[in-house]
Amino acid sequence: CRLGVTPPPPGLLMPSFNTPAVSLWPRPLTGICCVLLASLLMFTPLRLAGVRVFSMASEAYLSGTHSAAFVTCPNEKVAKEIARGIVERKLAACVNIVPQITSVYEWKGSIEEDSEILLMIKTRSSKVPALAEYIRSVHPYEVSEVISLPIDQGNPPYLKWLSDTVPE
Repeated sequence: CRLGVTPPPPGLLMPSFNTPAVSLWPRPLTGICCVLLASLLMFTPLRLAGVRVFSMASEAYLSGTHSAAFVTCPNEKVAKEIARGIVERKLAACVNIVPQITSVYEWKGSIEEDSEILLMIKTRSSKVPALAEYIRSVHPYEVSEVISLPIDQGNPPYLKWLSDTVPE
């Protein structure tokens, strides 16, 4: 024993270390560890919430607001008629007509190969159901292809134009 220091009572010694039974983690360090652990667990949800709040505050683009839809047509005449109808009805801001694609597919048990025209349609994601309904109503195929993919990123002025052109 050092002078002036009284030893702890016998029951408070840790047998393996022969030291007083105290927490190995000082109280401030324990609190910091708890905060860090909670921060790590909450990082993803807080980050996503923060991105949404920042997007609304700064008018930045929110991923998935718009979609690119794809439709195949049997010929250029049908493709142009459908494209014009889509834009006139404000179901999309723009339709690109991509000529001369070749489609290979199975139909009624046979492998088919046809020359087709592809429509690439840019619209609001909220308009895709109405777009699909319109295409089904005017398309000559028994089963028309209407698929869409969300737009994750893009040129901000273009995406703003798309929003301004296609109303909610």
